[in-house]
Amino acid sequence: MNVTSTLTVVVRGIGDVGSAVAHRLFLAGHRVLIADDPCPAAPRRGMSFTDAAFDGSAVLEGITATCYQGPGRLAGALQARRDIPVCLGDLSKVLSYLGPQVVVDARMRKHGEPERQIHLAPLTVGLGPNFEAGVTTSVVIETQWGDDLGRVLTSGRTKQLAGEPRSYGGYARERFIYAPVEGTFHTDRNIADQVEEGESVACLEDLLLTAPLAGILRGLVHDSVPVTKGAKVVEVDPRCDPSKVFGIGERPGRIAEGVLEAIESGLAASPD
Repeated sequence: MNVTSTLTVVVRGIGDVGSAVAHRLFLAGHRVLIADDPCPAAPRRGMSFTDAAFDGSAVLEGITATCYQGPGRLAGALQARRDIPVCLGDLSKVLSYLGPQVVVDARMRKHGEPERQIHLAPLTVGLGPNFEAGVTTSVVIETQWGDDLGRVLTSGRTKQLAGEPRSYGGYARERFIYAPVEGTFHTDRNIADQVEEGESVACLEDLLLTAPLAGILRGLVHDSVPVTKGAKVVEVDPRCDPSKVFGIGERPGRIAEGVLEAIESGLAASPD
């Protein structure tokens, strides 16, 4: 069934998945806030609201996300629903002040064991590997490609991380550059820039990072952002189609529909 009231939803994570979730819930009429670190290292910046953290605001498929400081300003922006407010930094005071009905963890931390968040709101939703419904969060959403992508689970765990990235133009994991060390990422390139194999794209500390193949940049961490060893920092798309590097992707979109289903199934408590 569809909810008839507007809920306050906090989405943790401003990457392509978190942004797709926030975008979908905002269009469905809910009050949505995105929360993340002050310098998010999400690489698919053309497919997310990530650049709001650096530019103050960002637009994704006609919806604007804007950074606000202080719980009061965030609350005012939520009520106005002119845009999606973004909170950077400590979330604890904001959660206490806003009292959201829903918290969605869309940070997509694939290799860590999620902390228990079931107490943060009447409905909590976990996205990605290792979440367990009823333990870490109220419900979980399957995020792996396949028939179950976007499925809402009210018991059990999501699938463990497995398999290779999707192949585009015959390239899968080869499309990515993973940070060889921890450090600060530097680049003067932009999303959708054309690159040739072996061409300089960025540097990390004193290490030069070069394009693994020819194509356009689909993923690129923002300049001057600290990254951890092993993090995805660059993605090259050999299809050379700019429409594939901007806007909400198929997988994030299906995950977002799953989150909306969880909320509108009546699992969330109604607002006061």
